[in-house]
Amino acid sequence: MDSSYTVLARKYRSQDFQSLIGQDVLVKTLTTAIKTGRIAHAYIFTGIRGTGKTSTARILAKALNCLANDGPTDAPCGVCENCRAIAAGQHIDVMEIDAASHTGVDNMRDILDAAQYRPTNGRYKVYIIDEVHMLSTSAFNALLKTLEEPPAHVIFILATTEIRKVPVTILSRCQRFDLVRVPLDTLKKHFAWIASQENVKLSDAANELLARAADGSVRDGLSLLDQAIAQTGGDVTESAVLDMLKRTDRGVVVDLMRTMLSGDTAAALARVDEIYNNGADLSMLLLDMMEWTHWATRMHPALRAGEIHNTPYTADQRERIMEINKNTSLNTLSRIWQVLVAAVPEMQAASNQKQCFDMLIIRCVHIADMPNVTEILKQAQSSSPAPRAPLPQSAPSKPAATQPVQTTQTHTTPQTITITSADDLARALQDSREILMYSYYSSNIEIVEFGNNTIKYFDRKNDMDFAHKLATFLADKTGNTWTLTRVEQSPHAQTITEQKKQELESDPMIASAMNLFADAQIVGVKQQ
Repeated sequence: MDSSYTVLARKYRSQDFQSLIGQDVLVKTLTTAIKTGRIAHAYIFTGIRGTGKTSTARILAKALNCLANDGPTDAPCGVCENCRAIAAGQHIDVMEIDAASHTGVDNMRDILDAAQYRPTNGRYKVYIIDEVHMLSTSAFNALLKTLEEPPAHVIFILATTEIRKVPVTILSRCQRFDLVRVPLDTLKKHFAWIASQENVKLSDAANELLARAADGSVRDGLSLLDQAIAQTGGDVTESAVLDMLKRTDRGVVVDLMRTMLSGDTAAALARVDEIYNNGADLSMLLLDMMEWTHWATRMHPALRAGEIHNTPYTADQRERIMEINKNTSLNTLSRIWQVLVAAVPEMQAASNQKQCFDMLIIRCVHIADMPNVTEILKQAQSSSPAPRAPLPQSAPSKPAATQPVQTTQTHTTPQTITITSADDLARALQDSREILMYSYYSSNIEIVEFGNNTIKYFDRKNDMDFAHKLATFLADKTGNTWTLTRVEQSPHAQTITEQKKQELESDPMIASAMNLFADAQIVGVKQQ
């Protein structure tokens, strides 16, 4: 049996700075330091798994000890005795230490005692301590002094995924480099190149799925690519990767969210049943729904975020999301996001994920139709019974025959008011204690035209629900139907708050009072 197969993550591990992908700042800094001879005595590399921490440490060790040059080089040859031994993890002067299995102070003392001796075959003794955050407190303390002033021939390279667990005293003695997540496009190019080297057919859609599932980790992505090749025999398609990842096609997720937001609970549950019967992982489907909600919010016209180019959706899917957004408010998307986030631990703890997911869908359908806080308060005020008038008190008297008591019930009709100007509307909002609506109206609305039950305005913050709420308020107070039109271009008119501030600044008494204090200014107007 042939047991010489090497997985892609090891076979295509970066062997020099030029092949280290996605870490341009790190590469430029280290190569410049080697060229100028400004080599630090201690480095610490941090970042998520699979971004190249250990690979960078090995490359740096080869750069310091390569025999092809008289001194350290930023381009190690990779073929000399030292380069080959370091790449194989067999060099006597380059020690790779797993801190998870060498956590004690005695292990650290042995390492530090050996560091005093000069290197045997290389220019430097290089200590690569992986997952350094696993060291005990005593081991960290033992490392401190040597790490600050090591022998001239010793270089320490520390690597960790949990930088916050490393003591500040250790960090202050090292040059720190944060390895970033590898960009999606870089991963796709890298995977496509590896597929060509391996004579494997990799479709663009499958490559996109693998790169997104890698989440910025080269090693994770190569492990998935390796698995996909083994599953398909060398013809990696989108459907094969979807089946391997147990993920649902994003077009299916878009359809599910559209059905759910339409309020049709039965149709939404039937759609979930269909997806589940096709073998989808419900935990992954939940993550896909969260991804959809995030991007739908980013793409919502109310945010004015502009064109989103890095969405994981096709052009057709983006158009469908924009159509859904026309009838969906930001409040609804925000509430759905909160429900989905809260459902993640519920799904993990549920003994029956399908039941938990069905209840999640029902919750999302009904929460999408829930009115906002202002509408709830208004409905509560309108439905509360009118307070009863207190009964007149009379002097106590001695018992007498029961006399019939006549009661008169008065039915009062709501009184309407007249609103003919922007100031009238502001006063009406204040008198009705519509504090949130008044605050938004007075601070963000520029009136273009006001009169004859018609308002044209410019909204500086583009609240999609404001017109509906204000029209409802005006209809309740005036008994008339109002037409509210939002214009796209600002007339550069003052808001109510800006007008009142200008009036105050022009008042002679207030102006003289402000002159008493240097740099005084009016920062707000409070109505009494």
